[in-house]
Amino acid sequence: MKYFHFFIFTGLLFAGCQSQNNIVKESKTVEIQQVKKGMTEPEKRGYWQQYVNYTMDINMDVKKHQYSGKQKLIYKNNSHDTLTKVYYHLYWNAFQPGSAMDWKARSVPDPDRNMEKIIKVLKPEETGFFKINTLTQNEQDVQYNVEGTILEVDLNQPILPGESTVFDMDYTAQIPKLVRRSGRDNIEGIDYSMAQWYPKLCEYDQRGWHTDPYIGREFYGVWGDFDVTIHIDKKYTVAGTGYLQNPEQVGKNYPTDKSLNIPEGNKLTWHFKAPNVHDFSWAADPDYVHDILKVNDSLTLHFFYQNDDKIKENWKKLQPVAAKTMAFYNEYIGAYPYNKYSIIQAGDGGMEYGMCTFVMGNKPFNSLRGTVQHEMGHAWFQFSLATNESEYPWMDEGFTSFIQDMANIVVNGTKAENPFEGSYSSYRYLIYKKMDEPLSTHSDHYQTNMAYWSGAYDKGKLVLSQLGYIIGFDKLSQTLKNYYNNWAMKHPQPDDFFRIAEKTSGMNLKWFINEWIYTIHHIDYAVGDIVAKDDKTEINLKYEGSMPMPLDVFVVYKDGSMDSYYIPLNLMRGAKNNPFPNISRKILKDWRYPVPQYSFTIDRKKEDIKVVVIDPLGFTADINPDNNVISFEK
Repeated sequence: MKYFHFFIFTGLLFAGCQSQNNIVKESKTVEIQQVKKGMTEPEKRGYWQQYVNYTMDINMDVKKHQYSGKQKLIYKNNSHDTLTKVYYHLYWNAFQPGSAMDWKARSVPDPDRNMEKIIKVLKPEETGFFKINTLTQNEQDVQYNVEGTILEVDLNQPILPGESTVFDMDYTAQIPKLVRRSGRDNIEGIDYSMAQWYPKLCEYDQRGWHTDPYIGREFYGVWGDFDVTIHIDKKYTVAGTGYLQNPEQVGKNYPTDKSLNIPEGNKLTWHFKAPNVHDFSWAADPDYVHDILKVNDSLTLHFFYQNDDKIKENWKKLQPVAAKTMAFYNEYIGAYPYNKYSIIQAGDGGMEYGMCTFVMGNKPFNSLRGTVQHEMGHAWFQFSLATNESEYPWMDEGFTSFIQDMANIVVNGTKAENPFEGSYSSYRYLIYKKMDEPLSTHSDHYQTNMAYWSGAYDKGKLVLSQLGYIIGFDKLSQTLKNYYNNWAMKHPQPDDFFRIAEKTSGMNLKWFINEWIYTIHHIDYAVGDIVAKDDKTEINLKYEGSMPMPLDVFVVYKDGSMDSYYIPLNLMRGAKNNPFPNISRKILKDWRYPVPQYSFTIDRKKEDIKVVVIDPLGFTADINPDNNVISFEK
């Protein structure tokens, strides 16, 4: 497919974006704006979502790696249903030998080496747990039952539609040795990576309760407000979600200035508030360096990393790149809705959380930059939109991977004929290995880790690249903006995104949703016979796959000229704009699904033809691209 070297991706993929040099200066962080005229999609459908208000106070014992916690939770039932039970996630109960996560790690044919080997040999003091000491509803004890990572609560008083209730909980928790995502003493020496660290109310939405046991994959949470107080030894610096309320008590520029107003005693109190988030995470380490960079008047980036000369140069170099990346995402998708974002050396690999990300810090610069740009993208697709990444990981990981690839071009200046080529190769390898599963598969239920990773990230990314090929990348760009504008802070479902795409493009996309999301049907078109017809030529194409697509067909002639032909699919009920504005295009009659052959005639002799090629830029996920071209070159 290397017959065309258009290098037109900036025009195709990023239409309407400002230049990289102007992006940081002109981008502004503002509150998410609703559509100026009329109601948003959720409002039109009578959409509702639940609300939580957490007030949490924890007292750390860093010698035992345990803490005592007090949690007051105000829960408002905005649904149309009366609730007689509620459920909490107790994620750290998974970090125990014999847990469901332990069994899952050992049962898949391609296990995660760390999880397979470490969980089953954790010593009692290395495991994680939550122990509920007391739990009340409106100051009255309630009955509850703990089953693995789920706490089931029988309510004394049903929560009627529109009503609120108050839960008070006293609990003890032990921080597990870091195996996956969260815990203590990660391999880079960060003391505490505190993710999913509190009893977290399960989400109840239009599809009911989401009480998935935790086996190591993804998360889903309720929107609300958090007020978190952490008491920890004064040698530690704390970084994470929310806005610090008492910087004067921990140093004006925490953590670099601990000489200012430090209270007497062994512990400092860190007080954070986080409005309108669905999670709260934090990390703590005694060796953090804290750098601050303003992106604009209303957005500040914070960087927390170890005070180590081996990594400091890369983290300094990272900071302006992170600012440009944030500005690009603001421009291409929509405004980041908070005034702060933190990049924290704390994770295993990288993982997104509220207003921050945890990443590995001691890695080559390009790897560090790529991880951070990916995790920053989650601030839109996972955190601001907050899809259910357990059920639809592709809406989070796939979409984030897509915009990471775009940032790689716009921010990093990388050039590529097809910026998503690696994901096409990964997808085709999955087909070759007969390991492909539908994207509708729950993230915990994939049969192999490879199918999950390739499906969620690569095949999920191809949702957008295929959609861009179908409706045009100009319409895809506008679809992403409209999607964010309509559905930020509202837990969108797959149909919500595709309905926006239909309205933006004017096309019917239900066939695409079914084929690419709910089946493992595949695309395979081929150039068939090229037949001389006097002074004309008949071009025959073949549909050899199980998923239909519209087609761009190019005919290149020996004199250096070329013609572009576009064959819409009848199921689309529409046609995209010409993606090659400098090349004239002829729109042919629709290809009727499921007819296996298609022919059209051109006004040139067969001996004039040099190449006939389907999809010259290779954007369709055709499993056999070799038969997409016929060349008459000698």
